[in-house]
Amino acid sequence: MPDPSRLTATEAARLIRDRRLSPEELMDACLARIAAHEPEVRAFAWFDAEHARHAARMALHGPLHGLPVGVKDVLDTVDMPSEYGSPIWRGWRPRADAAAVAWTRAAGGTVVGKTVTTEFATRKPGPTGNPHALGHTPGGSSSGSAAGVADFFFPLAFGTQTAGSVIRPAAFCGVVGYKPSFGLISRAGMKLMSDSLDTIGVMARSVADCALFAGAVSGRDLGDPGQKPPRAPRVGVCRSPSWPAALPETEALLPRAAAVLARAGAAVTERELPTDFADLLEAHPIIMNHESARALGWELAEHRDQISPELLERLEFGRVQDGDAVAHAAAVFERTQVGFPAVMEGLDVLVTPAAPGQAPAGLEWTGDPVFNFIWTSLHVPSVTVPAGTGPDGLPLGIQIVGCHGEDRATLAWAQWVGEALQRS
Repeated sequence: MPDPSRLTATEAARLIRDRRLSPEELMDACLARIAAHEPEVRAFAWFDAEHARHAARMALHGPLHGLPVGVKDVLDTVDMPSEYGSPIWRGWRPRADAAAVAWTRAAGGTVVGKTVTTEFATRKPGPTGNPHALGHTPGGSSSGSAAGVADFFFPLAFGTQTAGSVIRPAAFCGVVGYKPSFGLISRAGMKLMSDSLDTIGVMARSVADCALFAGAVSGRDLGDPGQKPPRAPRVGVCRSPSWPAALPETEALLPRAAAVLARAGAAVTERELPTDFADLLEAHPIIMNHESARALGWELAEHRDQISPELLERLEFGRVQDGDAVAHAAAVFERTQVGFPAVMEGLDVLVTPAAPGQAPAGLEWTGDPVFNFIWTSLHVPSVTVPAGTGPDGLPLGIQIVGCHGEDRATLAWAQWVGEALQRS
């Protein structure tokens, strides 16, 4: 048997069901990997090896029986601190698990620890490095979750996305990221920042893993993306209004991916968003920062001096938006959400960049979410799959986007796209 820490979640689950691998053996393999690499990667906000071993011994039977899970530190955990990436909440111990964490445990998942997030999942980065090049960002705000999956600390992890915080770090770290349709995974017990945008998503090393995990915690049947579909997909290649931000590696990647998919049998066409969808470039930051400023009312009133200057700047931007500006931005959201199904007419999915390019150098910035926030604003499912490497050998990703509520189909087509790209 290969090193159990390198198994995908679906492979490990099958071996555990067949009693060829125990949850304890899987956890021990992951803990060995953590012991060897965590001092440099720094994916965890809180971690205790004995606590994780005990969780593996006590794992319940279910679809996630014995699978180690990293939990982003904006989701509450009853047995671990929840600090939300902020010194304001240092040492805070909630009295209950977030719903997503509770359902993870009920399905047999074992929480390894809390993973690093940027400050309130928005601004100041944590210390996590990209496992592929420690001097480069792993992306954010789900930094520790992406790095931990990529470096074999755990096969499954939670992320959250307000702009691009699941898809971008997954792409930067060369793993699969899945941002579900808005609301598919309950946000109860999450440190909520933007009620109109915040979405809990998952990261793993295969699309099937994401479907297994998200299905178990949401109670939805997301199917088996590994099953061969009866036909090839109808794919729209979408540069989107964000295309001017594409770096040379992404400018080359998108047409190359389109050619690969066409050779694999997909019906590939160009499909751009209507011009009025560009209004989301202005509407998204207004809604996100206005709602974040309202959500952090207590922190602003009582602990303003412990909020980073970078975040304060964005919160002040949100606070000064008048009622007309917020109402106009909300109307843009509503209009584009209603109009998106017409954009998808005759297509199964869109294929679009997951990020401007490879992970930037340095840990002071987690990269630009410019290729993600449109899809977050539209409330539609999106999946990123690995798609080669950039100029420094760092991972690139391709994003697959479907219609709201069509998560099962979107995951299935993402599997097809990912397999075609891997074969090329």
